[in-house]
Amino acid sequence: MTVEQLAEGVLAGKRRHLAKAITLIESNREQDQIKARDLLDKLQDNRETIRLGISGVPGVGKSTFIEALGNHLIEEGHRVAVLAVDPSSPSSGGSILGDKTRMETLSSREEAFIRPSPTAGTLGGVARRTRESMLLCEAAGYDVVLVETVGVGQSEYEVASMVDCFMVLMLPGAGDSLQGIKRGILEITDILVVNKADGSQKQMAKLAISEYKHAFQLLSPKYEGVEVQFRTASALRNEGIEEVWEGVSTFVEALKQKQMLQDLRDKQDVNWFKRLAEEAVVNALWNTPGNKLRSRALIQKIIRKEISPSAAAAQMIEEKNQ
Repeated sequence: MTVEQLAEGVLAGKRRHLAKAITLIESNREQDQIKARDLLDKLQDNRETIRLGISGVPGVGKSTFIEALGNHLIEEGHRVAVLAVDPSSPSSGGSILGDKTRMETLSSREEAFIRPSPTAGTLGGVARRTRESMLLCEAAGYDVVLVETVGVGQSEYEVASMVDCFMVLMLPGAGDSLQGIKRGILEITDILVVNKADGSQKQMAKLAISEYKHAFQLLSPKYEGVEVQFRTASALRNEGIEEVWEGVSTFVEALKQKQMLQDLRDKQDVNWFKRLAEEAVVNALWNTPGNKLRSRALIQKIIRKEISPSAAAAQMIEEKNQ
């Protein structure tokens, strides 16, 4: 399939073409990367979309929550793309990629597109090409893109830096949860949802929300004049999902009203340009034939204790620039 055929299929909203396009941009082959850049240039799109990052503590029920939210959005007339990231094994490099099996009803709907991708060693709870995948989904007509991240940690800043709204899912029982969540996560949270708020845990969920609100009062606001949203929900019972989306919509609308949303996306584009440039420099440093020979020689000197790692690094850069 040519780049032109891929682009036409993606713009027509064909899921098969979108899947092939994402496979292309995830490829590490140099020829595929050239085609991927050409494809992205053909798919510059200005449709109005909402990008939502979703993270959460282990056992919070992210997949169940995302399925419930996705189904609700489709009922509201949206087309939903889910970019679900699975952690890769540090030893084998493999991933389970089982998100479609955990979202059976959503994955069967024509208005939804679910793409699991491995992190492949990338930090920040996102896959290496999550941002490009997001742009492809938007070009294909998906007006809500949900990015499910690996888990909670300060490196989650990476996904927060590429979406309009960053949601953190928590469990009822604020005492233990509040102890475990890192300050860095609180500082990048736009909407906090206490999931599994059903049965005997409803009251605990309300108490948790109260304590989280108090905790956020001690932090400087992420956006001046735009408040963090707090909600409770039970994805399993499909309760509170509409209110959660209302919180997301309220937050994004506040960004638009203050003319912050476009500025945010412009900043994201600049940051991504810098990341891609850094990646290209690193690849050139380690993968060109001359540099490979230099690095092998320096590694042997380090092992023989003839040179320190810091001196070897300085020499590597100095020789590269000559």
